[in-house]
Amino acid sequence: MSGYIRDPRVKPESPSIQVHPIGTSMATGAQSVREDLLQRLAAARRVSDELLGIVRPEALYDRPIGERHRIVFYLGHLEAFDWNLVTATLFDAPAFHKEFDKLFAFGIDPVDGGLPSDQPADWPSIAQVRQYNQRVRETMDGELARVIAHSAGAKNDPEQILNVAIEHRLMHAETLAYMFHWLPLEKKVAQASPTASAARPVVPAMIEIPAGTATLGLPRCGAFGWDNEFVEHAVSVPAFAIDKYKVTNAQFLEFVRAGGYSDRALWSDADWQWKEKDGVLHPKFWVERNGAWLFRTMFAEVPLPADWPVYVSQAEASAYARWIGKALPTEAQFHRAAYGTPDGREQHYPWGSEPPSSRHGNFDFASWDPVSVAAHPQGESAFGVADLLGNGWEWTSTEFAPFPGFEAFSFYPGYSANFFDEKHYVMKGGSMRTAACMLRRSFRNWFQAHYPHIYSGFRCVKN
Repeated sequence: MSGYIRDPRVKPESPSIQVHPIGTSMATGAQSVREDLLQRLAAARRVSDELLGIVRPEALYDRPIGERHRIVFYLGHLEAFDWNLVTATLFDAPAFHKEFDKLFAFGIDPVDGGLPSDQPADWPSIAQVRQYNQRVRETMDGELARVIAHSAGAKNDPEQILNVAIEHRLMHAETLAYMFHWLPLEKKVAQASPTASAARPVVPAMIEIPAGTATLGLPRCGAFGWDNEFVEHAVSVPAFAIDKYKVTNAQFLEFVRAGGYSDRALWSDADWQWKEKDGVLHPKFWVERNGAWLFRTMFAEVPLPADWPVYVSQAEASAYARWIGKALPTEAQFHRAAYGTPDGREQHYPWGSEPPSSRHGNFDFASWDPVSVAAHPQGESAFGVADLLGNGWEWTSTEFAPFPGFEAFSFYPGYSANFFDEKHYVMKGGSMRTAACMLRRSFRNWFQAHYPHIYSGFRCVKN
């Protein structure tokens, strides 16, 4: 997720988009690894196809979020991105629709209030886009099978390129989920949600984290990572205290009732200007009706769940932190609390080395909505900090910037570098719509401070 999870990067089955088997049986070793990646790509396609299936046909030209493209763009973008990527890096293939290759190549992330002004008539028909998608998959899959089977003619490392294609698509599966969240309820085909876990008491507490080292990033060998995840480096982190749980709706409601949105002292100049201009009076996910607060889930409005994490922009999270006399954590503080241990070691996941499962948190498309911040005690870190992966990304106070030794992908130079602009902030953790592969310790998500549409909450620290 991961966002993550913006453009560009990144349950009925859609009847109009076919999923094609990719490749044939492979030998062991490198070919076996690549065969697994091909199957993962097919699985990622199923995720995105099924997600697009929740949008009623008449809504495919809607723009649920003003700062983003219309839905029709994303219908074509996923295939155009894959086509442009693999034909530039793994094999040469003649273009069969250069106009669509370009039209659907890049998304948008406008800054300073600029919004797109295109109209539905400016876009091709849905039938044309689906025909393009079908041909992309058929052409690309045959070439991929050849490249993977023979390792011949590839201009770049097939494993790296396939990981990029897979994770880009899965990022957009989350992007599309929060985008579709803001479609009118009647424009979506409602899906069943899993039964909510039994509520657990949420007793706010702070956990003392001793001084130590946080290792950020990845070494330049072995595991796949995006360019902004490199290079691995150690950061010395002084002692601090951190909230055991994400801030809940109940806690944030106290801030709202106390007049936090009208207290100028709690907001930076830029955040106040944004709040006043957009008329922000409460979290976007909340709805007030007849004096009662409701929470807008993907498919319904429900009484505000007190123990769910609040979802807000970084600006709103910062104002709350000031109000409560705390601060947002830095990226390094999050790492120290999530992956550090009392004996100085660092773990792959907050709970240890076991791969992520439903016991550890609310992620990997397991649910359309959040759950209690106390629902997964088995996912706690060695220090006892809870709900660190899944159930909502977590804002930090760290501006998104390159790590020492950063090198942009040669085949995708703008993936991260375009956003090193002092206007985007690092988010860590993941949401219920974040794929398991992006729960790795080094993964970084980022958004602008005034973006309230996403599944992102926060917790506070005391330094």
